[in-house]
Amino acid sequence: MAAREYSNILYERKDRVATITLNRPQVLNALNSALLKELYEAFQEAEKDPDVSVIILTGCGDRSFCAGADISELQSLTPIKGRNHVLWIQECTKYIERIQKPVVARINGFCLGGGQEIAMACDFRIAVDKARFGQPEINLAIIPGGGGTQRLPRLIGKTKAVEINMLGIHVDANEAYRLGLLNRVVSAEELDKTVSEFVQALLSKSPAAIGTLKLAMNEGLEMDLERALYYEAECFATTLATDDSKEGMKAFLEKRPPVFKGR
Repeated sequence: MAAREYSNILYERKDRVATITLNRPQVLNALNSALLKELYEAFQEAEKDPDVSVIILTGCGDRSFCAGADISELQSLTPIKGRNHVLWIQECTKYIERIQKPVVARINGFCLGGGQEIAMACDFRIAVDKARFGQPEINLAIIPGGGGTQRLPRLIGKTKAVEINMLGIHVDANEAYRLGLLNRVVSAEELDKTVSEFVQALLSKSPAAIGTLKLAMNEGLEMDLERALYYEAECFATTLATDDSKEGMKAFLEKRPPVFKGR
């Protein structure tokens, strides 16, 4: 399957990995409607491609993952158009969460506003030590609309999320790691190596089990514990029906590396 060409993102597929790069470096990869549409389509392409097992999301250049919304576009929105705009951002982030392939955010600089909202929807967040995080919308007398008021407290707790949202402050990468927003913080020289190590570890697992595990965790977090535990049991049962589970247990008993096929 040949990858299609995009105007606002770059899409590359190699060795079972799809890399999606936000490609508006002249505005620090700020989000506009055209980019969001292509982002959604690129994730659809990666999800449907049987030769893709892991997805990397990053930003073009060495300054910014995504500095947030394109303010020149936001300025022209009416309340109704504004609501529809952020609902589209939410649709993109929900899709990233639901896709049954692991998504690694490679954060190479500013990760603010809508950029942080997209990063929070990814499964892993690995950042360079110079990266900056925050929801600065309050400084424009608006509020986050792509998940910043909801995912951030779920990830780091309400106390600090209220501070970040209401004061519109930036936090550095080390503080974001301490708060639980990031999986790793590394130097610029180590960023690609660390992302690659994460990706290779994920590629060694069963794609079928990874997809079910992601579903169980994301759905279960929205349930009460009793229902979530039952849902976990149902998800566990479905993994027993896969060829990969049979291969995994057989390989363990035979003391050899498993060969997973994703089915």
